Amino acid sequence: MAEQRRKRSAQTSTAPHSRSISTSVRGPAQAAQAACQSLDSLLGHPTEGVSAVRRSDDGWCVVVDVLEVPRIPDTTSLLAAYEVQLDEDGDLLEYRRVRRYRRGAADE
Repeated sequence: MAEQRRKRSAQTSTAPHSRSISTSVRGPAQAAQAACQSLDSLLGHPTEGVSAVRRSDDGWCVVVDVLEVPRIPDTTSLLAAYEVQLDEDGDLLEYRRVRRYRRGAADE
């Protein structure tokens, strides 16, 4: 048993660490995708779509719509708009909820 543990720890410690090479985000579609993936993994709520993408001085600003409280009927579900700041590489810098609304509600 102890020998198996030693083998396992030796395998993990000698395995080469694969470091991802940072590449810059090449356009609004990649920025939107990176923002959705980051937000989904942090919040655990499904993303519904992207409302806005804009280039900022140090990266990207993306507004992502998230389903926070699913309800029946679907038109009464609660959604939220999150503003997500990404750096040039598409890494999350910060996010904040800027609005919460019902799916069936019109903009004011």
